[in-house]
Amino acid sequence: MSTDRFADYGRPRRVDGGLRARSARGAIGRSWWSRRFLEVLESFALGTRLTRGRSYARAGQVLTLDIAPGRVSAVVQGSRPQPYQVSIALRQFPDALWSRIEEELAGQAFFSARLLAGDLPDELEELFVAAGAPLFPAGVDELTQRCNCPDFAVPCKHLAATFYLLAEAFDADPFELLHWRGRSRAELLDELRARRVEATGAVALPETVDPPSEPDGGRSTAAPVGAARALVGLSTTPLSEAADRFWLPPVPLPDRPPRLVTGPDLLLRQLGAPAPAIGGPGMLERLRRAYRAFSPDDR
Repeated sequence: MSTDRFADYGRPRRVDGGLRARSARGAIGRSWWSRRFLEVLESFALGTRLTRGRSYARAGQVLTLDIAPGRVSAVVQGSRPQPYQVSIALRQFPDALWSRIEEELAGQAFFSARLLAGDLPDELEELFVAAGAPLFPAGVDELTQRCNCPDFAVPCKHLAATFYLLAEAFDADPFELLHWRGRSRAELLDELRARRVEATGAVALPETVDPPSEPDGGRSTAAPVGAARALVGLSTTPLSEAADRFWLPPVPLPDRPPRLVTGPDLLLRQLGAPAPAIGGPGMLERLRRAYRAFSPDDR
């Protein structure tokens, strides 16, 4: 039986106060991390099932969205009175693996400074891959998708809407991706600060310091705030010893961010077979052979 029979089940019930996607039209996802996440999902050939959830995400049908280590939970309002319970599980990295990753991050000033300043650089993905801990799933089987709606297709509209809202959550705070994999922002940054202090022998400063009362007019020293906190613990080099390296990066930089490798017929798998009047499945197979024949990877 075709799963499309659920398309006409009924209009979703309107809700007030739902989580509404910021994008009103076009693609969802503005940051590199959110676009990369959706690109990975689309590479799994989920077809129009993923895009069908876009209208749910923009209409505010997702009532709640919670990101926890290893699991994303959501409540999505459909056409029935009772909202649907949605969960998307992704294996969180074990503590031993996170410890190795944190050691790598703390050992490279480029990454530790950017992270401690509240930024998640694009090049971080390559470091995680090299450590044997890819941030994004390599296959759809790494995602455990569950929804208690009557549609047995995966993903259903409610799961797809959750994926889109999750991508926008990465827009707002890319550290949520690391949280899903098992480390919250606070845990990761605290560990990096401690490792930097241990490596450099610097004195760790607290995040906030209340100005002491000094009736004798002495000057108080407050902890750095904002991006300046990223410099705490980093070693300094006298200018006379660093003038010849002024235009050189302090650490080697990756050549370029990694790119997702997909098959040449990805678009065909996403669109499905054309109508019988223009060739049907036979035309699809002929196009697939042509795509593969002209693909640079197959030459």
